[in-house]
Amino acid sequence: MTGILSYGAYVPRTRLPLSVIGGKKPVEGGPEKAVAWNDEDAITLGVTAARHCLMGQERESIDLLVFASTTLPFEEKQAAALVARVLGLPRTVHTADHTGSTRAGTAALRAAFDAVAAGTARRALVIASDARLAAPKSGLEANFGDGAVAFLIGQGDTIATLDGFAAVTDEVTDVWRPAGHEYVHTWEDRFVIQESYTPNMRAAIAGFLERTGSAIGDFDRVALYAPDARSHAGVAKAAKVAKDALQSPLFGQLGNAGAAFAPLQLAAMLEAAKPGERLLLVNFGNGADATAFRTTDQIEKLAPRRGVAWNLARRRVVARYDDYLNAKGLTASEWDAGTNPGLSATILFRERDDDLTFLGQRCQACSAIQFPAQRVCETCFAKDRFEKVPLADRTGRVVTYTFDFFFPTPNPPTVVTIVDVDGARIHLQVVEIAPEDMKIGQEVEFVFRRIHESGGRPNYYWKGIPKPD
Repeated sequence: MTGILSYGAYVPRTRLPLSVIGGKKPVEGGPEKAVAWNDEDAITLGVTAARHCLMGQERESIDLLVFASTTLPFEEKQAAALVARVLGLPRTVHTADHTGSTRAGTAALRAAFDAVAAGTARRALVIASDARLAAPKSGLEANFGDGAVAFLIGQGDTIATLDGFAAVTDEVTDVWRPAGHEYVHTWEDRFVIQESYTPNMRAAIAGFLERTGSAIGDFDRVALYAPDARSHAGVAKAAKVAKDALQSPLFGQLGNAGAAFAPLQLAAMLEAAKPGERLLLVNFGNGADATAFRTTDQIEKLAPRRGVAWNLARRRVVARYDDYLNAKGLTASEWDAGTNPGLSATILFRERDDDLTFLGQRCQACSAIQFPAQRVCETCFAKDRFEKVPLADRTGRVVTYTFDFFFPTPNPPTVVTIVDVDGARIHLQVVEIAPEDMKIGQEVEFVFRRIHESGGRPNYYWKGIPKPD
């Protein structure tokens, strides 16, 4: 039976209190939203969620990778191909991007289920990730949040199986972002809710229940996409969803994460679900769709995941709104990004193993691990006798560090370190740590992040973060 084998989520640690948007001090315990910081985007969020999903899972049988997002960093260059390289997936993997609608996440899930059920893929990895921008201090800004989620679809030890699907499609100019625009736009709120959101959500739910011969009360957990908390409550009431079955939409904690918003709620339901439960997920965007799942006994056997709850518990609060604007590049600067041609495409191609996949090498003569790739072993001087080894899932330890006050960052200084990884000495930045907390011997794990935008395009590399507990 085709189903979900594993899942993982990623919510940026950085939280922007809604009080700070209004010019006030952070309110402890008050509403907030998760925000991707200056070195994060839809690609890096999605990579981290996928790495969490694939913990303990073999990757060689993944034949399909679908990346869903409305905030792809390139309009013509496939995000899924880049992510496949970073994750070290087989070169034979088929990759596809789904975009253009906040329903892209559930559309990608259905495509993956169909591919596995049809036998065209043994296993499929689905990633939904978004980091949408709204105009500063607009109503949308308070409700938007950033995040990503990933699911591994296949057959075998599934934790949840597909239990039905229904969709409706509609053409309404309600929420949109034209090509070349940074900010998402919306028409008048009442129009959006009354003429698009509410009727389409209700139609998708009604259509699904009729098609499957079900009642809303048959479902143990129900998750609903919503642009805001008030409209979420309205649709839940109209659909007669019981309060104890309604999944929290996470407004005031995460925010609406676009194409990842509904799938993140699915991950949250799976975290709490017991065997034999029925789950209903309803998504919205140019119509709406409803997808049902049924959990299996395997859900209690799956190793603990870095899911929604794990990520929400890790917080780093932004105390000043100007810091957020600087991190998002929304303030005027002396120099415009992308005023040079950037790094040579030849160099980027040649160094993909180092920069994207983070592959080190092990000497076959003395077993010493080194990075980056080279021809002569630093330890025993053997020549051209190496095998590649992945380093991204290992733990590093800081050997030395310095503070750089010149490298552009919204919160100087940049922490620059030499990190030891099982004998390999690697030069990299460490982020998400206060300078006063930095110390020799600090354990770090590795995260894929944006390093700069030379050439007017995002350039990626690996950074360290303090190893989570």
